Amino acid sequence: MNLEGKRIGFALTGSHCTYAEIWSEVGKLVELGAEVYPIVSRSVAETDTRFGRGRDIVAKFAELTGKKVISTIVEAEPFGPQKLFHCMIIAPCTGNTMAKLANAITDTAPLMAAKAQLRNGRPLVLAISTNDALGLNAKNLGILLSTPNVYFVPFGQDNPTEKPRSLVADMTLIVPAIEHALRGEQIQPTVISRELRSVR
Repeated sequence: MNLEGKRIGFALTGSHCTYAEIWSEVGKLVELGAEVYPIVSRSVAETDTRFGRGRDIVAKFAELTGKKVISTIVEAEPFGPQKLFHCMIIAPCTGNTMAKLANAITDTAPLMAAKAQLRNGRPLVLAISTNDALGLNAKNLGILLSTPNVYFVPFGQDNPTEKPRSLVADMTLIVPAIEHALRGEQIQPTVISRELRSVR
């Protein structure tokens, strides 16, 4: 599919160890001609971790997309009436964000943007990264897997020996997952076998 001119909302949430895998995928979307609109949760913008400082992550996101990063609910709210995005992705999508989305809780900019996207009947793609997807969050994963207009980047167990309840999407499949979602299709297979990823 030609992504030239497609408006893609791209939201980061607080799986901080995953950002290094995300930047190249943002770059691919831009290279393919998509207009990428950056959105971050408060956890991304305000938290400094061993994986980077919040302000540096936000600055990197702005640099890659050439757009101001949206970080508040107030900034994200107009996306609904504007019907701005052809497709939106949350990558990485934490268990916390997944649980809130499944239970209609809107308390971050990514969740407000996602709510707006679903309100408009347009595709929302999730690239999950959570240590409890096969634990307490399994019911929320099930809800979202059966929710209209919600699609997933293929995911699998990243370290079943040390983290048996953890599921992480293959971030290299973000672009094809978006292309399928724009056609109203879930990329297959949804559940994949992943290479072992060390505990971070």
